[in-house]
Amino acid sequence: VQLQASGGGLVQPGGSLRLSCAASGIIFSSYDMGWYRQAPGKQREMVATITRTRVGIINYADSVKGRFTISRDNAKNTVYLQMNSLKPEDAAVYYCNAYRGRYNFWGQGTLVTVSS
Repeated sequence: VQLQASGGGLVQPGGSLRLSCAASGIIFSSYDMGWYRQAPGKQREMVATITRTRVGIINYADSVKGRFTISRDNAKNTVYLQMNSLKPEDAAVYYCNAYRGRYNFWGQGTLVTVSS
C-alpha cells in the first residue's frame, strides 16, 4: 500500500496550496480518506476526512472550516486538500490517511510552511 502525498511547500500567510494524495495497493473507493497534520512539538490532529460512501460525508477540524476543502476522485485514486487563507498556525507536516475497519494506512507526509 502506498499513499503518496504531494503539493506541500512554502507559502505566505493568506496564500493557497493544494495537496494531493495518490493511493495504490488498495481499493480506493472502499476506504474513508483523511488529512491529518502534525506541527513540531504537537500531536497529530485531524484536519479533514471524507467517507467512502457515494455521498462522501465530510468532516473538518474547527480550525480549518471555511478555509480548507477536502475532495476525492475515485477514478484517479486520489484525495485532495485545497487550503486557502493559510495562516502561520497551519504550518505542519500533512499526512494522508486511508481507513477501513481494521485497516489504517498512512502516507509519508508533505511539509507545509506558512511564512512571510
